[in-house]
This record gives sequence, structure tokens and C-alpha cells, in this order.
Amino acid sequence: MKKRWYFIFAAVLMCICVAYSIAVGGRYVMDVDIQGLSDKADQIQVTVEQDTEILKATDSHREGDHLYVTLESVSPGRVFVIVTHLYDPDSTIDMRLFYVHPTGIITEESFFGRSTGSWCFPIAITLFLGLLIVGLFFHIKKEVRRDLYQYKNVRNIGFALFLTALFIEQLFLLSRINNGIIDSVEMLLHFAGFFSAVALPAAFITFILVTLSNIRLMQKEGRNWRNLLGCILGITVCLGTIFPFALGEFLQQTTIVDVHNQSGMALYIELFVENAILAITSYLELILIGTIILSTKAARGIPAFDKDYIIIHGCQIKKDGTLTNLLKGRADRAIEFAKMQKDKTGKDMIFISSGGKGNDEVISEADAIKNYLLENGIQEDRILAEDKSVNTFENLKNAKELIRKDAKTDDPKIAFSTTNYHVFRTGVFASQQGIKAEGIGAKTKRYFWINAFIREFIAALVSEWKTHLAFIMTWLVLIVSMVGIVYISNNF
Repeated sequence: MKKRWYFIFAAVLMCICVAYSIAVGGRYVMDVDIQGLSDKADQIQVTVEQDTEILKATDSHREGDHLYVTLESVSPGRVFVIVTHLYDPDSTIDMRLFYVHPTGIITEESFFGRSTGSWCFPIAITLFLGLLIVGLFFHIKKEVRRDLYQYKNVRNIGFALFLTALFIEQLFLLSRINNGIIDSVEMLLHFAGFFSAVALPAAFITFILVTLSNIRLMQKEGRNWRNLLGCILGITVCLGTIFPFALGEFLQQTTIVDVHNQSGMALYIELFVENAILAITSYLELILIGTIILSTKAARGIPAFDKDYIIIHGCQIKKDGTLTNLLKGRADRAIEFAKMQKDKTGKDMIFISSGGKGNDEVISEADAIKNYLLENGIQEDRILAEDKSVNTFENLKNAKELIRKDAKTDDPKIAFSTTNYHVFRTGVFASQQGIKAEGIGAKTKRYFWINAFIREFIAALVSEWKTHLAFIMTWLVLIVSMVGIVYISNNF
């Protein structure tokens, strides 16, 4: 379904809800608990406190321990409806605040409180969320099948997870007594906080594991800020979750800023700041989860057995020109896949060894890989060396040119071999250059994985930073709108 149809569906649902609320909202039945007074129901009186007629009680009847009072709107305004005993007017049985809107809708307790037709709004929200989730699920399935290596897939998965969690909470909202539009608005407003609070234990445990992993990584690979990325992100997520709740608790206990006055702006500024921080934190968590899901899927994938070429991505070699364990793993994985394809289909493939010569290397990485392939029985006429590149992007760019010159068909089938945690990003680089390729991942030390996920997460954010910023800004605007609705509901 195209995006515009979602907007049309949302607009139609909203129009139906508004029209229905206006049609039935001018009449409201007030439910009064008269337990203990049911035998004196005829001695109960209902009073509407008003200087000009805003609301009128047209009927009342008793059912068991409940008195049902029918109210009808007359003109816009705010009134109190008081239920007292006929012979003791000073003894209040119940007192309710009601608003009559210019449209004639009667709401209880607040300006956007419960009304006769308000139940339709949470149902409409639930239907719309359900439609979005189903549509997004099929869209993700289609896009991943078409091209797994897209950062937009990360964003879509994170968004789908967010909507699913929101949908589940909305279902719980439907199961309890509805308090009008304000109930749904407050649920949406506080959802990011709810999501972060639920995720906090997992985030804290992950932070501990990440810290231990980073310590191990620094012991093996050296001390630098890149090897601390996991710790930095873990601290950011934990602080982003804890700080808003700590700020709210602090302001509740102090008089520095008055957040207790519902008519003052301080309460609503605090409400915005807390929910804005929680929303951004939740968004980052969801993008990280999406990154982990796709990176894991890419790392575990096995390309189709129809390949003409397989690119082996280079990395640092030893001082004597032989392969490091990391690079040997990539070459072995390529050899293994070529054998699997040969056994399955009888089709051979061309190996492309890639990687230039660094200042501290005796030969190019491409030549080192080629030598290793020759030692493992790969014929020289099945090896092409790409020895000019200095990074993964150039590996693919130069390999593409070699394939273009060598290929016997216009659409050669390409695979690439790299370390498992690097498959997704390599695939993204290939996709960005219009190279249709499938990746296969070589195993590596487990302590590399967590920091690798963080790097992929950062790459996902940077690559689509405008889209992510637009989404965050849109969500912040929605938070401002929802805080505004809460303010109006409390102060109109």
C-alpha cells in the first residue's frame, strides 16, 4: 500500500470518529454509585451548578446500587453536577465536572475527557496501528528479499518494533474503562518512557556484558576509543533512560521549579523534556535492535549456488606477507563456498583477491590472498588480483571493473567473502554502487561482535542522518502537540 493511502485511511477514521462523537456526544449518562442508599433513591436530588443553562438533567433511573442520570447539552461552558440527599443537601454523594464543547459534545472530568462517543478513538488508533504494522511487515519482507543490504531496512525494522509495542499497549488500554481522548493521548505521550523503562534491565545487563567484552577487546587489540564504543553507547542508553525519571522525582521533591501547579507552564515543560529524552533514547534502542537483526541475518546467510565471481576482501597481513588469522578466515570461507557450489551444481567460480599494499606491508593484500589461494589448489587462471584499493568501498569498485572486463555475460553473479560482522556493511557498499552481490561471513572472535554491532549502528545512523533527524523532529512535534492537549484538558 502506498503511503498516501495510510494518510487517507487515517483521515477517514478521524472523520468518522469526530462525526460519530458529535452525533451522539450531546447526550451523556452519568453513573452514580449509591450503594447503601438504594432504598432511598427517591430522596436523591441532582443539581447542576450554572448561572446560564449549559447542561440539563433530563432523566434519572436506578438499577441496583447505581443511579443513572441523563444529561443533555444546551450551550458551551463548564459546570459541576452535584448529587445530594434531599434531606441533607450539605452531604454530597457525588460531584462531577462536565464540559460542553461548541459542537455540543459533553465531556466528563476534563476538556478531552470521557464522552458518549469517545470509545471510538482508541479503537480507531488500534485499527490504524494494526494496518501500519501489517503494511510495514510486508514492505520489510519485500525490501529484504529484493535487497537485504539497505540501511533503510534497519530503520523500518526498528519502526515496526516500536509500532508493535505501541499496538500491544493500546490493546491493554482498550480492555480497561476508557477515559476519553485524553487517555489515548497520555498513553502515546508516555509510551517512550514505558518502553525505555521496560528495556532498562536489558540495557543495563547488556552494558555490563559490553563493558566486559570491550575490556577483552582492548586487551587483545589495543586501547583506543573505537574499542570503547560499546561502553559509550551503553552508558548513553542507561543515562537516557534513568535521567528523565530522576529529573521528575527531583523536581517533585524540590521547590526550585513549581511542577505541582497544573495551570503553570513548568509542569508541561518538564513533561516535554522528560518524554523528548525518552523518545530519542527509545529510537536509538530500536535502531540498534534493527541493526543487530539485519547484521546477524547477513552474517548467517549463504548465497545462492549460481555465482560466477567471489570477492575476498583484504585486511592487514603479517610482516612476512602471509595472511593473518582474520584474513585467512575470509579466504577459507570463499574456498569453502566455491567447493559447496561445485559439489551442488558443478559450476566453478573466479576468485577476486582484493586489497592494496600498505606502507607497513611487504606485498599487497591481494597478492598475499592470491598466494594463499594457489597454495590451496586454486588454479591461477581462476584468480583475479585487485591490488589498488585502500578500503572496502574501493575493493568493490575496483573488483566491479575487473568483473566487467572479464565477464562473459552482461549479468554476472557475484558473491563476496568477509568477516561475519562486516557482511552487512560490505553489502550496503555494494548496493550503493549498483553491484548485485550476496555475502558470506567468516567466523571471528566473539569479543569483536559487540563493538562491530555498534559500528554498524553508527553507520546506519550516519548514512541516513537526515531521515533519522526528520523522524525524531516529527516525534518531538507530536510530543509538543500531545503536551498541549494535556495542558488544554487540564486548564480550559
